[in-house]
Amino acid sequence: MTPARHSHNPLVRYFRVLGPGLVTGASDDDPSGITTYSVAGASFGYATLWTALVTFPLMAAVQLTCARIGLVTGRGLAGCLRRHYPRSFLYVACSLLLVANVFNIAADLSGMADVATLLTGLPALIFAPVFGVAIVAVTIWTSYETFAGYLKWLTAVLFAYIVAGFLAQPDWGAALRATIVPVIRLDREFVSVLVGILGTTISPYLFFWQASQEVEEERARGRSTLAARRGATPDELRDARLDVGTGMLFSNVVMYFIILATASTLYRAGQHHIESSRQAAEALRPLAGDAAYLLFALGIIGTGLLAIPVLAGSASYAVSELFGWRAGLDFKPRQARRFYLVLAAAVLAGMLLDVFQINAVRMLFLSAVLNGVLAPPLLVLVMLVGNNRAIMGARVNGRWLNVFGWLATAAMTAAVVTFLATSLGG
Repeated sequence: MTPARHSHNPLVRYFRVLGPGLVTGASDDDPSGITTYSVAGASFGYATLWTALVTFPLMAAVQLTCARIGLVTGRGLAGCLRRHYPRSFLYVACSLLLVANVFNIAADLSGMADVATLLTGLPALIFAPVFGVAIVAVTIWTSYETFAGYLKWLTAVLFAYIVAGFLAQPDWGAALRATIVPVIRLDREFVSVLVGILGTTISPYLFFWQASQEVEEERARGRSTLAARRGATPDELRDARLDVGTGMLFSNVVMYFIILATASTLYRAGQHHIESSRQAAEALRPLAGDAAYLLFALGIIGTGLLAIPVLAGSASYAVSELFGWRAGLDFKPRQARRFYLVLAAAVLAGMLLDVFQINAVRMLFLSAVLNGVLAPPLLVLVMLVGNNRAIMGARVNGRWLNVFGWLATAAMTAAVVTFLATSLGG
């Protein structure tokens, strides 16, 4: 146990332990995810609330496996896969990840710009470059300690959606029933929303980010060499379990309250068709009041500031580790030029898509397709690494981690097949 994390006060120690897992979970609720959850609530009311409960152990198992890989091997996910599995798959995987993340960054920047326009009245076209440049500057030119702290504290913005959920005055009895008694319909619209929720909660970019951030934390503790980072103590693994569990739980609680808020207002008022988080925020105003509207809107900007560095950073880690480049946010720009170049290029490409006014919904669809193609085989490799004694030694996955990890793999595979079938079918 590191001295920085030691405290006789359990609450203080708990908050010191929180880091990569909390940030990863919170970044999953980005503007694109908010749109997906808002569509679910507006379209089907409380009927999809149960998904927040069901997806929690699945995403927690996957992210904890990735965290353990980073802690035990001392490498990021791509760096580990590069040394033990076919590199040809990694070339394809990193290419798909980079393109999908660029589309997702563009959609998130577009959502943030739309909301900024809603709040200020200024043209949306000016906000995407402003947000993009600011994010790149902060990511590249601040120290890792400062940047990690910025991301950790920025997760607090997600509490806005929990408050908005209460302000929406839900029918708590109906919401509780929908949470514990799953509703499953086989019509195309309902299935598409379920697939969208699953794809939003279990996203490939989070796998790479989680493992790499565990390595970053190790470096921040002075373990600069691979030999110093390799291996993990029981205390470190327990801390990772607590951190990841908290992050994934927080992510799903926020998801729950976004669905709850939009179901209690938009669905109840008959506004079942929305296509963006901005539309959701606008529609909330007359139904739930100015406070809920403002919290919902500001939350979109805050989550974008959190998620875009994660999206760009995860792609940069994957590409850099694939080619053996020096990678890490603890390095200065001159020490890891290619790593930071990929990161900046991903955000710049997203900005350009917005400048050329490419439809945000279309970009989200393309991102979903690419992530859908990538997720199942990547999940299989993650689980194989987590159970490979030649890589993990005695720290291979336990029984319950394997049960939920493989269930997540099966669920994502089924979701992708369903998604492609329904999309190609019309």
